[in-house]
Amino acid sequence: MTQSDANQNYPRYLRNAMKIALSDTPVVCLLGPRQSGKSTLAQTYDLERTYVDLDNQDLLRLAKNDPQGFIDELPEQVTIDEIQRVPELTLAIKRSVDANRKPGRFLLTGSANLLQLPRLADSLAGRMECLHLHPLTEVEKEQGNRNFLTDWMDGKLESNFKTTAKPAPSRLPERLVTGGFPEAVKRPEKRARTWQKQYIQSIIERDIHDISDVQDASDVTRLLEYLTYQTAQLLNISTIANALRHTRRTVDVHLGILEKLFLVRRLPAWHSNRSKRLVKTPKVHICDSGLAAALSGLQTNKWNEERPRFGHLLESFVFQQLQAMADWSDEDFRFCHYRDKDKVEVDLVIETGNEIRGIEVKAAATAHDQDGKGLRRLADIAGKQFKGGMVLYDGQHTLPIDKSLNLWHAPVSRLWGE
Repeated sequence: MTQSDANQNYPRYLRNAMKIALSDTPVVCLLGPRQSGKSTLAQTYDLERTYVDLDNQDLLRLAKNDPQGFIDELPEQVTIDEIQRVPELTLAIKRSVDANRKPGRFLLTGSANLLQLPRLADSLAGRMECLHLHPLTEVEKEQGNRNFLTDWMDGKLESNFKTTAKPAPSRLPERLVTGGFPEAVKRPEKRARTWQKQYIQSIIERDIHDISDVQDASDVTRLLEYLTYQTAQLLNISTIANALRHTRRTVDVHLGILEKLFLVRRLPAWHSNRSKRLVKTPKVHICDSGLAAALSGLQTNKWNEERPRFGHLLESFVFQQLQAMADWSDEDFRFCHYRDKDKVEVDLVIETGNEIRGIEVKAAATAHDQDGKGLRRLADIAGKQFKGGMVLYDGQHTLPIDKSLNLWHAPVSRLWGE
């Protein structure tokens, strides 16, 4: 099965943002992990555009040998796939764009974060808009309402909250273990797990040399495997260094590589001038729950016996769903986490302008009033900026926790419209 075959049945909600960017920007770059669907989206967006794949060894050689000549020979509108493989092309693209700043000239894709590769990002500063394509979200799989995040911000969800009389069996374990890579989505669980493990090995060994001078990819793989057991937890570089018998600096370098390859994301801590008791350590999240489950041995039939580990995985899963929704939107969303020295936490703090909201994530099927403890603490510190909070849980009912603070329990399935 080709990547195109695996993607063709799913809408990609980033398409509209890409269309808008191409209408007024000379260079647009789709960033995201390999096999997330960037090539398919870029190729199917406009079948008339010339398509250049730098995974093709002949084209790769030509581009490396004469970057400027390569770009000069291309038509006015072109798609270039896997641009990070030839960083020298970005300077040639800059010169071409400076001579002709017509919008939509170059549609690039990158499986490494160009914004963290200074040579590439600086070359196209002011000329390029970057968009982030995540692995498939659950709402894309279900072809549901893409606007959960903005609807909630606009206060539109309350009137749509409903209850169901008969609980349905949870599909959360299956969704978490599958993740969002189209090739994994198409396979049964055991076959998906085999693909996910081989994906990690091939991506790190193949792409690491495009973005770093690290020679031994196995050390980076070991770090990723370790982090799959730490997803949605505070990032402690010293503890990791001791466990892997590396220096802090080495762990930091390897962590940066995993971030550039869109496999890991650091979530910063929220801070406020009103409290000096806040913990400032970031959390670490694996960017696809299926990859994390495969590397850490979580399977759907372990949902009850491994509930705490699934709880952490669910938190990373929810973060990825919401981050993708934010990237589709034209709103400016900033994500953080909250934790204070009393160990009171809020899994996700979402800032839009001067407004602050919080989301807690629970793997339990039953709602409890104490679930809102962290949200109440956040509301107290944020003051008038706090506009509401939600505890997402594996239940069936949407229930108020505290109407005066606009706090709610809601099924996590609201994210994809069930």
